[in-house]
Amino acid sequence: MTALIDIRDLHVRFTSGTTEVHAVRGVSLSVAQGESYGLVGESGSGKSTVLRAICGLAPTSAGEICIGGQELASPRPPAFYRQVQMVFQDPYASLHPRHTIDRVLSEPLAIHGFTDRESRVERALEEVGLGKGFRFRYPHQLSGGQRQRVAIARALILEPKVLLLDEPTSALDASIQAEVLNLLDRLRTERGLTYIMVSHDLAVVAHMCERLLVMQHGQGVEELTRDALRARTATSPYTRQLLEASRGYTAA
Repeated sequence: MTALIDIRDLHVRFTSGTTEVHAVRGVSLSVAQGESYGLVGESGSGKSTVLRAICGLAPTSAGEICIGGQELASPRPPAFYRQVQMVFQDPYASLHPRHTIDRVLSEPLAIHGFTDRESRVERALEEVGLGKGFRFRYPHQLSGGQRQRVAIARALILEPKVLLLDEPTSALDASIQAEVLNLLDRLRTERGLTYIMVSHDLAVVAHMCERLLVMQHGQGVEELTRDALRARTATSPYTRQLLEASRGYTAA
């Protein structure tokens, strides 16, 4: 399969005064069109920073990020956000508390010049399992799972090719997590989407992703297939440590 996302020797550094943090150190990965790819590792491993670098929210100090064979310009042009959208970890923090769901979903359409906004908003809500009755509610009137469905609808409303998922279910109850993961799985199949998913939960990654990269201290430690993860055939000591530490993880 042709690579849709190609990251080569990515480095990200943050500087504050005389202090420099080398958050991502030479990460390379390739994601095929229609694939779901996972990034896993402990807190501070650099996995979320990779997603932010793709979006232009973190500074790339070296390396290349290519989408569809084209290296991304910095800053990202508006057309980039028609192709790539991000779903953040906390659905309440990512939605403006004083904006109705209608406004949350309409704003990106207005920015990108869509004229059929009402029909697109209604269709987006239906696609994520919410009805038209949610259009004029506020985020505080929704459950955590409903807010995350709105966040997914907002990401999809511009019809992107790629979704970057930054721990999209970690703030939700276990039963709601399963519903949202199944929704994301269905949408990927129906729309032919490509995912990069950050998660600390190996069971989530095994369910959602065909391949994954284990990260530690900003570096890629080991790339595994889903089958290798389920069979626990990791070769890196750090990956084996993650598997041992993941309580309740099963290969099912």
